[in-house]
Amino acid sequence: MIIIETGAGLADAESYASIAAADARCASLGLTGWVALAEASKEIALRKATLFMTTYRTRWAGCRVSQRQALDWPRYNVAVDGFTVPSTIVPAEVVNACIDLAVRAGRGEELLPDLDTGSNAIKKDKTGPLETEYFQNTTDARERFVAVDALLAPYFGSAGGGNSIKVTRA
Repeated sequence: MIIIETGAGLADAESYASIAAADARCASLGLTGWVALAEASKEIALRKATLFMTTYRTRWAGCRVSQRQALDWPRYNVAVDGFTVPSTIVPAEVVNACIDLAVRAGRGEELLPDLDTGSNAIKKDKTGPLETEYFQNTTDARERFVAVDALLAPYFGSAGGGNSIKVTRA
């Protein structure tokens, strides 16, 4: 049986979403392929989706509530649209993103594939007497799940990255 993070900061949580929540969301969106999956397959898909969501660890706003919690949520010091997100919940958008990723995993899509770095191409830029030659990476994993990233964007830190700061010109 899959252990769901409820907002308590569980040390053994395996997923942000329950099978019941996933079934309800998929039914409301007409995603009939999810309904056909066996319960064990749904659990595996939800675990894979949650595992993928660890890739957002450096992007989340705020801090984890406990060092011992298994997952990145719940968090404190998170505000969305000017309102503080309670540190005792997992936001609905996080749960829904987990479900959306689980649907992909349930269809057999690999959420964390090895990147194909062999498809990089050499690119040259020339401006006047200056010429720059570099590899142009054509496999950008950050843009892989645009709809999921858009759903989660309000919960990302200042500029959406752990090594970024927001700069405003006066």
